[in-house]
Amino acid sequence: MERKDEQQVTFSKRRNGLLKKAYELSALCDAEVALIIFSSRGKLYEFGSTSTTQTLERYQRCCFNNPLDSNAERETQSWCQEVSRLKAKYESLQRTQRHLLGEDLGPLSLKELQNLEKQLEGALVQARQRKTQIMMEQMEELRRKERQLGDMNKQLKIRVSLEMSTLEAEGQGLKGHPCPWNGGFPLQVPASNPMEIEPEPVRQIGYQHYNFGEGSSAPRSMAVDSNFFQGWTL
Repeated sequence: MERKDEQQVTFSKRRNGLLKKAYELSALCDAEVALIIFSSRGKLYEFGSTSTTQTLERYQRCCFNNPLDSNAERETQSWCQEVSRLKAKYESLQRTQRHLLGEDLGPLSLKELQNLEKQLEGALVQARQRKTQIMMEQMEELRRKERQLGDMNKQLKIRVSLEMSTLEAEGQGLKGHPCPWNGGFPLQVPASNPMEIEPEPVRQIGYQHYNFGEGSSAPRSMAVDSNFFQGWTL
């Protein structure tokens, strides 16, 4: 385990040194330089003064520019180059994704880490702006629904008020008409106390009916009893 760690550290140092030397060679000597490095884990590291793909295509043209080569071989070489290019791009994207997730940050230099930090901060700002925009849109939608419900509530109140006014007007119109079953005569309202109702005169046969006035000292019950007995004695 320690041996692998030492190899990884040594590889990182040597790789950075090679990349630095390739850059200095291209800058100081105005040379077209392409450097491709594969680590023990299969990771690709490359450097190109102009473009690694263009440099490889130029290399292929210089080394395999033989008139005896057939078109099939040239096409095969072209497809191999395309596969290599796509594979390198795929591995580069995977490496970038791991860096954005906070993985495999050991080989990165200080400048690369600073660039990665700026990218993450920019992505975080954009994510927050998008979240704020979505929240504002949702709040505006809720306000619109609230206003719509308020308008519906007002319309219902107005409708209920109109219906109540119509019912009250119909009730007042019915009070002004006489009852058809009473023949147009005023109704007799019963007294609140049933004992206060005046008794109707009773027709009796065979005796004289006596009406006691208000000033009479004899009670009404005694007068009725005397009339009853006088009727039977006659």
